[in-house]
Amino acid sequence: MAKKVVASLKSTDPAKGFSKIIRAIKLEKTGAYTFKEEIVPVTDVQEALKK
Repeated sequence: MAKKVVASLKSTDPAKGFSKIIRAIKLEKTGAYTFKEEIVPVTDVQEALKK
């Protein structure tokens, strides 16, 4: 039997205020790709992508 989710059990997740940005960077020497990961606040995502 399925149970009903109680509204009081729903908590605000503090991780919802952040976003993970993954960039692929090509190395000129070898031609291989490396990945750089950043975790930034959601409000600063556009600014971080412009860098």
